[in-house]
Amino acid sequence: MPETGPVVARPGVLTRAGLRRVLVVLCVTEVTSWGVLYYAFPVLAPSIADTTHWPVPTVTAAFSVSQVVAAFAGIPVGRLLDRVGPRPVMTAGSVLAAPSVVAIAAAPNLVWFFAAWTAAGLAMAAVLYQPAFAALTRWWGPRRVTALTALTLVAGLASTIFAPLTATLADQLDWRRTYVTLAVVLAAITIPAHAIGLRGAWPHPTTEAHGHIHHSPDRVARSRAFLALAAAMSLATFAAFAVLIGLVPLLIERGLSTATAAWALGLGGAGQVLGRLGYTRLAAATSVRTRTVLILAASAGTTALLGLVPGPAALLIAAAILVGATRGIFTLLQATAISDRWGARHYGHLNGLLSAPILFATALAPWAGTALAQTLGGYPTAFLALAVATAVAAVLAAASTARSQ
Repeated sequence: MPETGPVVARPGVLTRAGLRRVLVVLCVTEVTSWGVLYYAFPVLAPSIADTTHWPVPTVTAAFSVSQVVAAFAGIPVGRLLDRVGPRPVMTAGSVLAAPSVVAIAAAPNLVWFFAAWTAAGLAMAAVLYQPAFAALTRWWGPRRVTALTALTLVAGLASTIFAPLTATLADQLDWRRTYVTLAVVLAAITIPAHAIGLRGAWPHPTTEAHGHIHHSPDRVARSRAFLALAAAMSLATFAAFAVLIGLVPLLIERGLSTATAAWALGLGGAGQVLGRLGYTRLAAATSVRTRTVLILAASAGTTALLGLVPGPAALLIAAAILVGATRGIFTLLQATAISDRWGARHYGHLNGLLSAPILFATALAPWAGTALAQTLGGYPTAFLALAVATAVAAVLAAASTARSQ
């Protein structure tokens, strides 16, 4: 829906300066949290497997476990966010995240490695996009799309910053010391930022403008539209993250060096930023159903392009940027999926329910993407299969709204 009027805090909640402070804090902490907890892994995974002699699928499975844990933990985290707000939730998540990364670095065996990633998954549920989206949706109210766009624009730089940074550190250090260094960065930035920067009264949920249906969250969760939305978003997310994790191996398979492939992954993050720049205008010009279908169809097309392009390196990198652009728009689509359809009253609860299958798909994607590439004889064919899956998600998305939307 289009947004008009100045940025106005709800009376007694946050001033204009407070709203901007919260937005800046979340921009910084999301870049750092995503960079350390997620984007460092695809860069370090080959080194982890090489030095420990653990199979690559097993190493990837440990990372997938963290996503499964985050999926299940996200449901109670969402309910807690609605009640107490993001400050205690995100601060606790940051306090858990840093030692979890240190534990990953210190893992002497696979049991320890899996346990450390399990703890990291709990932290992810409390520090990544879900609580940040809930914070901005409730605090910024009718201007939430502006805030969410700004957040995802900046957070889209996480891979651009941390993929090359991780590769540089790994060249100078081993993967263990790289993760320890990143854990120090994570703690130094996110713990004080969440504890101090997210202060402020948590607004009581209010009834929004007409047009949103205020059924109970449990009734919404059983509706055809919600189930179709969850299926479409989960399938599209599975494909998107399988592409993300498979991008570096695909590019290496195409003949690029590991360093160049890591830079391509990082530039894909810059593509996310470019893709998000036009989202507000797109939201104003289209219905919820139309933009959901269009964005998923575009994602299918760019994924197929990356699977079909054999080279040269510049063309492959350009394709990676396009894939990043569609992934960036998709993130905003997901962030506003609940509020666009059912308002912000039960955003934390409903977004937690929606995020559970999405995060489960995220968890499955790294392992399944690798297995798909092995089964189909290479990453190019796997990317084409992922493009088909995203196209199916676009079809499902047509049923994810009421007729009037």
